[in-house]
Amino acid sequence: MTFTVKHVEKTRESFGEYRYGIYENETLIAYFWHDYRGDDNGIEFINGISKNDPVGSRGNFLLGGGPQPLTLSKQAINYINESRPKSA
Repeated sequence: MTFTVKHVEKTRESFGEYRYGIYENETLIAYFWHDYRGDDNGIEFINGISKNDPVGSRGNFLLGGGPQPLTLSKQAINYINESRPKSA
């Protein structure tokens, strides 16, 4: 399985949330979001199931950013594989 993370481009307020699409083999399976500090975060699977703080802070879920590509941490990949709905 190959996961890709893409920032969802949208206009946001200064302290608004950041959103990312999580794709498996080019198919959108979930959205991940976090607040401007990365403390408050959550995942929303495409079928509507959601969970706040799936593996702790944003840094425990997403790696990279800035000049580095965004990737999922091993914790995030394990969480997705264990928790996602079978239809996602």
